[in-house]
Amino acid sequence: MSEHDPRRALPAAHRLLEHPAIAALRTRHGAAAVRAAVRATLEEQRARLARTDTRAPSLEALCEAVRRRLAQRDATGLRRALNATGVLLHTGLGRAVLAPEARARLDEVARGACVLEISRETGERGVREHEVARALCALTGAEAASCVNNGAAACLLMLAALCAGREVVVARGQLVEIGGSFRIPEILAQSGARLREVGATNRVRPDDYARAIGPETAAILHVHTSNYRVVGFHEAVPPAALARLAHEHGLLLLQDLGSGNLVDLSAFGLPEEPLVGASLRAGADVVVFSGDKLLGGPQAGLICGRREPVARMRRHPLFRALRPDKLQLAALEATLAIHEAGRARERIPVFRQLASPLETLRERGASLCEAVGEAAGEAGFALAVCPSEASAGSGALPAVPIPSIALTVAPARPTARIEALARSLRLGSPPVFTRRQAGRLWCDLRTVAPEEDTELVAALRAAFAATANASGAEVCAGGYTGGCHDEPTD
Repeated sequence: MSEHDPRRALPAAHRLLEHPAIAALRTRHGAAAVRAAVRATLEEQRARLARTDTRAPSLEALCEAVRRRLAQRDATGLRRALNATGVLLHTGLGRAVLAPEARARLDEVARGACVLEISRETGERGVREHEVARALCALTGAEAASCVNNGAAACLLMLAALCAGREVVVARGQLVEIGGSFRIPEILAQSGARLREVGATNRVRPDDYARAIGPETAAILHVHTSNYRVVGFHEAVPPAALARLAHEHGLLLLQDLGSGNLVDLSAFGLPEEPLVGASLRAGADVVVFSGDKLLGGPQAGLICGRREPVARMRRHPLFRALRPDKLQLAALEATLAIHEAGRARERIPVFRQLASPLETLRERGASLCEAVGEAAGEAGFALAVCPSEASAGSGALPAVPIPSIALTVAPARPTARIEALARSLRLGSPPVFTRRQAGRLWCDLRTVAPEEDTELVAALRAAFAATANASGAEVCAGGYTGGCHDEPTD
């Protein structure tokens, strides 16, 4: 390194650590985190100066770079957010919002020791999912029930425990890929079972299944195509007919229902989604489904069915590896108790969102528009309250639009950038996630709880201010001055 190399001007790490601005950061972030940020910042600057002909930054600029690095680290990880995307069960945003009762049970159980896997009567070791199993049987009519830590785990366990080393017959149109590259053929391979696919992508008949059954067949697997829908020239075999065929040949009928519904959705004006109890009554031997979708609970893989196959699943070595923890069980017990009490529509957030009248959403949109209109105008944006289409998400109710209302934000002058506004909202506290469509930013109010409106107003005002400051834009005389426009027609 020559004596004129700009890297020589960079301070040593210990000198930067002694700067008062860095010392103040240690109180908030801890000494180890600050040391790591200082070293990473200096290393980044050395690399930059080695490939560019520029001067080394000042000590103050380095301190600011360290502060930004630590702030960026704090912006990652789990934290509460506002979901204004219009996707009710958004996988990236945690899927189902828990009911107040489930949140209270989480707090109670996390506060100290809890009765997880021990009998209060005898003091001996017990079954951790006993109460969940009891409630599931009561709600679905199953002979036996259990749970693991997610829906994919339940499917893997079912196939490994009941079908390993043998063939499983599946319709070609049901060999789906769900989010995160979860593919039915790959899960079958991991379970030790062998796939025997039948039919065409769009049509499968009873004879297709019957011809595939042989001495190596263990089960017929019926997969609910929860994240897409086939329309047009299409034919499928109802689960009840599959159950009769399977049982005639001494086979099991296994069902992966995906979202696993316990509530009749016709009350919300929505198409029918398979009910767990109906699947069992139709003859399914085991049904698996998720806990954090239309059930409205925490992440979990729920298992319902006949006593003998469920017992085999519980005895399999994977069962312990996939078991849920105390917090999942606490929230799940509370959620199932709400279903048992017949109060899901009024207490579980996803059903409250589905039930919210359009007129109520429109009134909320008008109030929000009035509250942030001036800030929007100063930043160069125009607001409107307009019809929107929400969706269930997470594979539930595919291709079914849910009428909604959104507050939309559009640029009113060239310097107003929708991308910058969306980013500012995501980086705020709490983060707000929206969607961009037709050149506008949409805050869909069906997925924002009424009690979150105050926070949404504050977040929008802060984002408008930050965007205006970043662009350096000024409101021209006679230009847009805020307020709401009529509903757009595009």
